[in-house]
Amino acid sequence: MALSFYQSLARWPLGDPEVALADADRAIKDARDIGQAATLMAALTLTSLTHIHCGSYPAAKLQLDEAITLADEKGALFWKTGAMLVAGCLLAAAGKAADSVSMITSGLNSWRQTGTTVWTPAYFSYLARAHADLGHFDEASRAIGEAISAVKTTRETWYEAEIHRIAGEIALRRAGPDATKAEACFERALAVARAQRAKSWELRAAMSLARLKRDQGRPDVGRNLLAPVYGWFTEGLETLDLKEAEGLLKTLA
Repeated sequence: MALSFYQSLARWPLGDPEVALADADRAIKDARDIGQAATLMAALTLTSLTHIHCGSYPAAKLQLDEAITLADEKGALFWKTGAMLVAGCLLAAAGKAADSVSMITSGLNSWRQTGTTVWTPAYFSYLARAHADLGHFDEASRAIGEAISAVKTTRETWYEAEIHRIAGEIALRRAGPDATKAEACFERALAVARAQRAKSWELRAAMSLARLKRDQGRPDVGRNLLAPVYGWFTEGLETLDLKEAEGLLKTLA
């Protein structure tokens, strides 16, 4: 069963969103069949990230609410904090930036008390994203710096490509946008994703760079970059990123 929820987390970056969602469903079913609270809390929390990545926000919220309630009942600080942190990531993804900042900041303080550093690069990247949405660009830069440092110290590279992509987006959105820095960040994100064969992270990085090229008056360059990445996918075409990529390609035509 444990293999199912870790497979779910791994499958989405590799470009298999439908398989990842199927693995998530199977992990939850197996956890319920086992009837062990710790196993169920782990499955509910971890597979909710797959739902967030695919844009299935209501499903993620249902799972996280159940995980937090169960963790409260069992006095499981580790899984309650983990579920709250992922819930903060969900809020950031769903555009509820202020609530996200509050929840992730509080969760990270509690997370440190558990003595673990696992998944901190991902949590800091969502925190940076939420700060940027609020226009708090200094805080966003600090958070993305924390994410990059966490990758180096923990060697947890699962979110590395996305961290560099978000760093590029922050460089573009702040007052006095730095397109040169943003492009370097997007190129770094692409390089990391390609080295990891992580097609979903590559798609996000390609979209960010394609938008930049479009805004620089070079839509053909953006299309030539994005089209082959999007064309690689044969399933999950109704998931959020792939629908966004399809729409972007139309604007670049």
